[in-house]
Amino acid sequence: MTDHHTTHDTPTAKESRTGGIFPFTAIVDQTEMKRALVLNAINQGVGGVLLRGERGTAKSTAVRALAEVLPNIEAVADCPYGCPPDDRDRMCSECRERCDAGESLPTETRPMRVIDLPLNASEDRVVGSIDLERAVQAGEREFESGILAEANRNILYVDEVNLLDDHIVDVLLDAAAMGENIVEREGVSVRHPSEFILVGTMNPEEGDLRPQLLDRFGLVVDVEGVSEVDDRVEITRRRAAFEADPDAFRAAYEEAQAALREDIVAGRERLPRVELGDDVARLIAGMNIELDVDGHRGDITLRRAARTLAALEGDDEVTARTVRRVARMALDHRLQRLPFEEEEQDVMSVFHDVRRELGLED
Repeated sequence: MTDHHTTHDTPTAKESRTGGIFPFTAIVDQTEMKRALVLNAINQGVGGVLLRGERGTAKSTAVRALAEVLPNIEAVADCPYGCPPDDRDRMCSECRERCDAGESLPTETRPMRVIDLPLNASEDRVVGSIDLERAVQAGEREFESGILAEANRNILYVDEVNLLDDHIVDVLLDAAAMGENIVEREGVSVRHPSEFILVGTMNPEEGDLRPQLLDRFGLVVDVEGVSEVDDRVEITRRRAAFEADPDAFRAAYEEAQAALREDIVAGRERLPRVELGDDVARLIAGMNIELDVDGHRGDITLRRAARTLAALEGDDEVTARTVRRVARMALDHRLQRLPFEEEEQDVMSVFHDVRRELGLED
């Protein structure tokens, strides 16, 4: 794609007219950003990703392109949440009741989509609302679903997440962690599945995200513009080729797109079999201790990210090298940044120190 500079953070007019999205595999450089997105595509348990960077660094382009390399899903055709027809535990209450009654649920194959959350969205628009008058007078719960319902089994994209009301961000992160949305109004309660890949983007120049909220994103990647001359030339070349003939440009990357989609499917299948040995577990724990990371989110996220990367790359076991390649995106945003501190600890230097202490090969 163009990576950064050439790629705009919103679809171009030509993309809108042709329906073409810049191919994910055509994005130049930005390895960390693409890796973080693919890891979340394989394992939603990684906890979402926040992409921080200046405008024009291909953040939005990459998010919108991700959906095209994800495999299609099977869904209950007449369910507003698109429940999986073969997984009762992940169904909404109505689909479970129909399933238990022996009804054959109608199914359809559909692509995953990118669901946008507008900055001005109200809480009711996000979580859904209940018609209280009808609930009280008729005893019926009329639930109008919101964005979290639409996002189920899709990608939920929040641009400029740092400008959202903190309460709305809390709601999103709670739903992402629990995999369901619970709406309670005046004693009336509705819950429905809400499993999604959460992706936020932001420009740090427009304000920060509170540390308490930042810590709840599984991975954070700081996206910078490309500084190599040849890469910048390639970025502009690809953008020009795409704008001149989107269909031909996309066709040139069909094979690479299909290969990445196959890698994601294979990674999902391999993930349950990936082992993380005691030595690597001690490495992860030691890093979090040395970095003074609060709580255990850092340990848990780094373990999950490392296992997922191993699965993506066809490995059956996590190594120290695997940990090294995801450590910064899993831990850097969790470090304590004290004012006037003479020397900040660095994730990579701590990794090497702890690895040497444990006698592990990188």
